Amino acid sequence: MKPRIHLGKNPQIDQSVLLGYLSPRELRDDNLTIGDNPLIRSGSVIYAGTSIGRNLQTGHNVIIREENTIGNDFCIWSNSIIDYGCKIGNRVRIHSNVYVPQYTEIEDEVFIAPSATFANDLHPGCTFSAECMRGPLLKRGCQIGVNATILPFVTIGEAAVIGSGAVIVEDVPPRSVVVGNPGRVICTTDKLGCSTGHTDHPYRS
Repeated sequence: MKPRIHLGKNPQIDQSVLLGYLSPRELRDDNLTIGDNPLIRSGSVIYAGTSIGRNLQTGHNVIIREENTIGNDFCIWSNSIIDYGCKIGNRVRIHSNVYVPQYTEIEDEVFIAPSATFANDLHPGCTFSAECMRGPLLKRGCQIGVNATILPFVTIGEAAVIGSGAVIVEDVPPRSVVVGNPGRVICTTDKLGCSTGHTDHPYRS
């Protein structure tokens, strides 16, 4: 069965891009819909059964699996993977070498730095692990640092900042700054300064 591909206006698509790849999983809807002005770079694969809004930008070798719903102005850099069944909002930016597992939810204006990793399996190898999988929930405007690890079922609060290399094992309150392994709250974002001197309050709303 050949999937149906619906592209918006003004697409820019490199050679060696594969659109509408069919998953071996049975899909209720095999359409691939991508809004206006997409820029999809070489080596990227976007599966059938996904919907993406306008102004998509990918780096090279990006994989976006099936049954994902993704909003407008989504940027995803090279070698990152969105597994199936995720919900991603508007103006989300995902940097290079990031893995987003099945059933993760990312709200608007979230930033994810390079090599961040998210998990969705509470008991890897368990016979019933597939029945209770769920990725993290990243609330609006939160910032995830380089090499951070976010465990299953965790909620990262609105506008929170997760430091580089942090391992997040429990929910994070809104506007909190979290560092370490396991992650611990050290302050709120309005207490952070900028070491370069360009601003006194980089995260003050």
